[in-house]
Amino acid sequence: MEAFLISTGLVSIAEIGDKTMLLSIVMAATWRRPTPIILGILAATLLNHAFAALAGTVLAHFITGDWMRWIVGVAFLGFAAWALIPDTLDEQKGEVQRGFWAIFWTTASAFFLIEMGDKTQVATAMLAARFENLPLVVAGSTLGMMLVNGPAVLLGETAAKKLPLNWIRLAAAVGFAGTGLWILFAP
Repeated sequence: MEAFLISTGLVSIAEIGDKTMLLSIVMAATWRRPTPIILGILAATLLNHAFAALAGTVLAHFITGDWMRWIVGVAFLGFAAWALIPDTLDEQKGEVQRGFWAIFWTTASAFFLIEMGDKTQVATAMLAARFENLPLVVAGSTLGMMLVNGPAVLLGETAAKKLPLNWIRLAAAVGFAGTGLWILFAP
């Protein structure tokens, strides 16, 4: 359960204010069709984070012991610094009408591509390397993404204007730094 809970918590906090959350808001404001957008986000996240967790698990088999502990610990300290850097995304203006499947595939494709190399994807790989439990890390990181992006889609642009993103980024940085220090210095 530890792998699932830590993956859910860290990814959900890190996702707040991230470019994929901003993309959720833009898509919701543009299409006003939450179901295909949320399902597209879920499909893209499952696939993307499964690849990331698989890469992390493979990495864990080749690098073991103190080397793995230091790589993962320092990576999480890097995520802490990365979380403090705000993401931006150019917003599209005007409403565009599209069908369910067009919105689903557009969302899934955009999310899959924009998540490549993102801090939540890299965090998923490092969590999989740390816990060596691919299914629970993927389930947790996917739930973390959905806990943030689902409401972002449902609340649309209004949520972005109300959230104190600077404080949330700081909380994500503290969470990543705490995890990195725990990995480095826990007995």
